[in-house]
Amino acid sequence: MYADGHVVLGGQRWRAALGRAGVAARKEEGDGATPAGALALRRVLYRADRVAIPVAAIPREPIGARDGWCDDPAHADYNRPVSLPHPGHAEELWRADPLYDVVGVLGWNDAPVERGRGSAIFLHVARPDYAPTEGCVALLLPDLLALLHAGVTSLMLLREPLRG
Repeated sequence: MYADGHVVLGGQRWRAALGRAGVAARKEEGDGATPAGALALRRVLYRADRVAIPVAAIPREPIGARDGWCDDPAHADYNRPVSLPHPGHAEELWRADPLYDVVGVLGWNDAPVERGRGSAIFLHVARPDYAPTEGCVALLLPDLLALLHAGVTSLMLLREPLRG
């Protein structure tokens, strides 16, 4: 994954949206940056009411209507999945728009969790215009499904653009 929004795997290349602040070596909660480095793909979440179970080399599980992700650095559940409603601030995973119809949970700040280092860094569906994310990596749904089908288990997020 290159800083100019290109994912390359084997002979295939896809366009992707990244955080509004670009790719950063140092990630902080709310900075809008996509973290640089090797990020394992932990599991794939999906909306079973909207898409078929994605083919993937990692565990997959459906998103439920009360599923969320805590992005509140002051809460003990920070950067972990939670049930909604939740006493801390949490992002809803069951969204009205299609951005979280398929979500790859990326291994950022999760082993161990450090408060304030960033949360909910996902591989998810992009907006049609590839608008920047809050720090996630986003591809159009067919491209995201193709990437998962290819057996990807991690992403290397680089701070330089693709050359050539």
